[in-house]
Amino acid sequence: MDNSKPNIRFMMRYVEKYLDGKTKRFGFELDFKYHLLRRWDGMCEEDLSHAKAFKYYMADNGFEAGEDLSGRKYKELIKKQYESLIEKGFK
Repeated sequence: MDNSKPNIRFMMRYVEKYLDGKTKRFGFELDFKYHLLRRWDGMCEEDLSHAKAFKYYMADNGFEAGEDLSGRKYKELIKKQYESLIEKGFK
């Protein structure tokens, strides 16, 4: 992800910190929506298709879809969704 997309890059790094174990699930869940809402307009200005893809994969089908999962299953889901974004050209 190039430097012209600081909001998208921030959100990807935020997810990476959770996947790397630098952020606990509780903290990740508390702050994910806050960061996404705060950066959403900027993400759309940077790259609308990437912003929509992030929302689809990480917010709708990751974060929201995994709320009833165990810790391990939740992390597996977030990792799967993250890897889908990487396949789409993120990073």
